Amino acid sequence: MSLDIITSPDLDPLRHGFFGRAGGASSGVFQGLNCGQGSTDQAEAVTINRARVADAMGVAPEALLGVHQVHSADVIVVDHICEGPKPRADAMVTRVPGLALSVLTADCQPVLFADAAAKVIGAAHAGWKGTLNGILEATVDAMERLGAERARIVAVIGPTISQRAYEVGPEFMDTILSEDPKAARYFANGQADRLHFDLPGYGLQRLRRAGAGEASWTRHCTYSDPQRFFSYRRSVHQREADYGRLIAAIRL
Repeated sequence: MSLDIITSPDLDPLRHGFFGRAGGASSGVFQGLNCGQGSTDQAEAVTINRARVADAMGVAPEALLGVHQVHSADVIVVDHICEGPKPRADAMVTRVPGLALSVLTADCQPVLFADAAAKVIGAAHAGWKGTLNGILEATVDAMERLGAERARIVAVIGPTISQRAYEVGPEFMDTILSEDPKAARYFANGQADRLHFDLPGYGLQRLRRAGAGEASWTRHCTYSDPQRFFSYRRSVHQREADYGRLIAAIRL
């Protein structure tokens, strides 16, 4: 089975992709292209899956770079292939050709960035905590320090959990609004005291507030399409022991 690679014309001509779960070597709850080295999947299967992604990106497997994601606002500037443990951060930026920046998600937002004219790219993992902490703004700032122009930066949010699938409690809304009162518009009423949070809508607002020239969402919901995407929340609702991780990547 071939890989399922979602691309955006906004990021052309740079090679990039938000990869679905099709075309992988994993089985069971990880069926397909699970790229999560931290999952309980067989390590050999994950290695095969990541090699297939690297091949699709036109780089060697060791040039498919990632970080140890911790829901922070920390961004790493990458200028070479690093060996050893992955740095703890939630975004990477580079201006070095031949390096593929990648992030893993399973409902959180995978966000790919580019200023093609300046030849500066970025990739960010933005769950609600990271988005609230400022990971998207920090990525734009880091790209600017590498020579990108803020108004030229294009940011695309890939498959993530949609508002209709993202039910939260009132304490969640209180946490968000205590830090960012402007986020109230991204909550909708649900059953009883439940609410629905628009994570990609909130991400787009934060990107635009940061001054990104263009910001868009591919409009794919991870939770609602089990054949195509992994979803942490869906795995919890189905009482599964673990879940696969989707990968998104971009390179110069």
